Amino acid sequence: VQLVESGGGLVQPGGSLRLSCAASGFTFRSYAMHWYRQATGKEREFVAGVSNSGDGTHYADSVKGRFTISRDNAKNTVYLQMNSLKPEDTAVYYCHTRAERGIEYWGQGTQVTVSS
Repeated sequence: VQLVESGGGLVQPGGSLRLSCAASGFTFRSYAMHWYRQATGKEREFVAGVSNSGDGTHYADSVKGRFTISRDNAKNTVYLQMNSLKPEDTAVYYCHTRAERGIEYWGQGTQVTVSS
């Protein structure tokens, strides 16, 4: 199983970024996908999740209304559209799934920095 994130970078407050996570090695369309983040000195926290079909989504209160999670099962890819970014959104963002036999998998992470 591989989860490879991309799309991070430096953005000014109020700006937007779109993260992508390319998945391989498992039946992507069968499993929910999630985004987590970890800021320096803090614990990793849940950001957003999407059901296997893409019909159901769930967000942390801190990002609700600003972030949108989606997936393309034909491309084995999950996305996180981040708008109205704030300095407190600065973190390493990780893609996550719990796949066959309940085993958890994480990507390597992509850095998002929100700063003027």
